[in-house]
Amino acid sequence: MSRSANRHEANRRLTTAKEDLRAAETLYGARIFAQACFLRQQVGEKALKAVWHFLDLDPWGHSVMTLLSDFPRRTELGDDALTEAAALLDKFYILTRYPNGLPDLTPGVVYGKRDADSALEAARQFIQACEQWMLERSP
Repeated sequence: MSRSANRHEANRRLTTAKEDLRAAETLYGARIFAQACFLRQQVGEKALKAVWHFLDLDPWGHSVMTLLSDFPRRTELGDDALTEAAALLDKFYILTRYPNGLPDLTPGVVYGKRDADSALEAARQFIQACEQWMLERSP
């Protein structure tokens, strides 16, 4: 992809991350916490993939922690709080969607308001950090 195409893709990823955050808020309001947690993980993943594309790089994988730690300009994105947020969001990637990881339970029973609240804070951190990073580097 060309540099302008990658910048366009970066903006599309960030826009989609913000849309996922709004969708998660709707699920939260309906007390559907497991799916709200999952969408908030998606926010972190898509926001990070946006900064990768911004640098004309091709991100791979779904782990927020890996996408953050492997980012070539990691130190420019934020402090240890972002690393903690990444670790938290990764906990919501699989188990919030599949009951086979939870013996005799379903995600809707296991994940509650407190989980969704912490996932919201983490997702917002990623939107803020990645958006700010891109703004500071835009022509």
